[in-house]
Amino acid sequence: MKKLRQSIAFIIKFRMVISVVLAILMAISAYQTFKNLSVDNSLSIWFLEDDPSYKAYIDFQKKFGSDEIFVAMFPVENALDETEIEQLFKLHSSVDSLPYVNTSFSLAKAQYPIYANNKINFDNLYNSKRSEKGLKNLFSKLPSVTSQLVSEDYKNLFFYIQLTPTPSIEINRKEIAGEVRGIIAQQFPDYHLTGPPVLNEAYSKGIYKESLIFGVLTVLVITLMLLFMLPSKRYLIVALLSVAIPLTLLFGIITSFGFELNMISMLIPTILMVYSVSDAVHIINIYHKEGLTHNMLSKVELLALAIRKSFMPCFYTTLTTFVGYFALYLSPLPAFKNMGIFTCVGLVLSFILVYLITIIGFSFMTLNFEASKPVLNIKSYSQHKFIDWLNGFTSQYKTSIITVFTLVLLFGVFSIFKVKIDTNSLDLLAAGTEKTDLRLIESHLNGSARMQLNISTIDGQKMLSANAIKDLERFQNKLKENPLIETPVSVVNIKSFLEKRSPVLFQSNVSETKIQETFLEVDHKANRFFKLFSDDFTSAGITISFKEIRTSQLEKLIVDIQKDFDTSVDTDVYKLKINGFAVVFAQLNNFILETQFKSFFAAFFVAFLCLLVFIKSLRTTFLVLIPNILPLAILAILMNLLNIPLDVTTAMITPIMLGIAMDDTIHLVYKYRRSHKGDQSSPETRMNSAMRYTGGALLSTTFALVAGFLIIASSATPSVRDFGLLCAVTVAVALITDIFYLPALLKRFDK
Repeated sequence: MKKLRQSIAFIIKFRMVISVVLAILMAISAYQTFKNLSVDNSLSIWFLEDDPSYKAYIDFQKKFGSDEIFVAMFPVENALDETEIEQLFKLHSSVDSLPYVNTSFSLAKAQYPIYANNKINFDNLYNSKRSEKGLKNLFSKLPSVTSQLVSEDYKNLFFYIQLTPTPSIEINRKEIAGEVRGIIAQQFPDYHLTGPPVLNEAYSKGIYKESLIFGVLTVLVITLMLLFMLPSKRYLIVALLSVAIPLTLLFGIITSFGFELNMISMLIPTILMVYSVSDAVHIINIYHKEGLTHNMLSKVELLALAIRKSFMPCFYTTLTTFVGYFALYLSPLPAFKNMGIFTCVGLVLSFILVYLITIIGFSFMTLNFEASKPVLNIKSYSQHKFIDWLNGFTSQYKTSIITVFTLVLLFGVFSIFKVKIDTNSLDLLAAGTEKTDLRLIESHLNGSARMQLNISTIDGQKMLSANAIKDLERFQNKLKENPLIETPVSVVNIKSFLEKRSPVLFQSNVSETKIQETFLEVDHKANRFFKLFSDDFTSAGITISFKEIRTSQLEKLIVDIQKDFDTSVDTDVYKLKINGFAVVFAQLNNFILETQFKSFFAAFFVAFLCLLVFIKSLRTTFLVLIPNILPLAILAILMNLLNIPLDVTTAMITPIMLGIAMDDTIHLVYKYRRSHKGDQSSPETRMNSAMRYTGGALLSTTFALVAGFLIIASSATPSVRDFGLLCAVTVAVALITDIFYLPALLKRFDK
């Protein structure tokens, strides 16, 4: 206690110097944040660089072409009008000159095969000399290709821009989307645009916008809550500084090291602000209560007493919350790893600085504890009367409370196994132009996402034999039966077209060398957008299109494709490789499940050890731990009732909520255990005393947490909105279990 008083006296003595240093650090951090803060929602944040799936995806892009494709739709009066095609040519000329564009594709570039004079040639699909009727007749014979070039009613033209492989565009991703939009607008002012690059840009813009909105709203809500929660308005500045300084320093650190926000880390400001204010409220309430009780103590002695009584519970609440977030580091997803590390650094900063700020802030105050009162107060609500009623209720009906809550807990544990694991990419996108354009384009095109199926022989032979093409055709016909797949495109489409136009061709002795030369020309010149063969012809490609779908649907689609392959061809002769971002995205479910298991059990185990060290009684530790599992059980029930799956945002909810749920428990149990040391009274008396001492702070901090998470629940992004709602409800349930279930258990079973 003496050393503590000496430390406090030292801080007060140099409070001006410390304040200036903090102000300078805040100024530097704020400058770094405004200068360097940016948003990165690229593919690389979801996968480690050495991840086999990610590496395979990048290798595929280099070999067969990127699926980072802009898909544009141009509403026109007549898609076959020559002036519209001329505009397409101009657009091709502008787009193809860009350094990050691999190729572009539209009706202006599309070609079709012609067999004449024992030779296969390719001619332009669109020819202004043909009549409109003749063009439509030709298009009807190549439906798999032409349906991706013009809409069925010929009122829309489609235009594709294929970028270079992902690693080469990551740095300039933001500039690319803006430049492409500008070039398109010059030729087609009325356009709709979608595709992975557009959606990525939309994610990033939405994240940045919502981060700013959440930050402002959180400050306003916290300020309003503090006016109700704090025993005097004089504490308001101290509480707000306890929030602002750690957050500013944290973002200074993040931006100084070159890290960027993503759809996961965008939640850090709101979460950290709420945590910071919770500790500040606990310290302020203890300081004020001790000031009322020990009005003859000096400032230093009163501060020492308040810090001594608040330090251990605040330390353990910070530790359990720290564990919950640090457990995210065990996730295989880099976005979760960064979220865990950044939030842990913020928690440590908050814990240290909240004491430093309160000591300096209180040292400037001269407060009449007895005369002070909250700025805002609800006259009809009496906190003391509610806590007295609560104590009486948990004493009188403890057996009934235990029975009801335990039954809910058991049902919740059962519900955990019913929670779905699924990510809908559309739920990661806020309502806006990009989402509207995506839906509009997909309504005409029936698919904006792509996968490349590569079929090769096991012995490495070229895929140009008649038998190989026939097996490929059988597989492609099987794919057409899948309702999720739209317009498979491969060499089979060219073969089918030629068979109808020139049946004699496939009765002729056309050499494989001649066919190879023909397809080599089309693959490397005109139609690079559809990769029909690998460069050495040992692999044939089928490009399939589909709509933006859930990861569970993607997983099923990939399984169905493999089944179709296995039943269509001889798997002793051929092998299949499914490529594209969709394949990598489909694995998110497995990563999410892995994140849940690793992070939750790590958090649970460490939290149990923390409680055991803190409480020093195995029996009481188990009694305390049970109510902290109940909020997670109710979370599972809620997710089932609302049909909310675990996805890339809600995946981190269980370890975080476990840490939060324990916060109020620790404050309550700390006072309960402290009273046990000097008082041999019954558990019921000690719990009632602990509830009277800490009940007000528990209610206040929970209101602050719920308010903070409800701000996140106001997000325009469905997935983030679900995360905020689930967290808000879970925190509220954690309070209910702490003030009903926990007291009932300890009063009934503790000794």
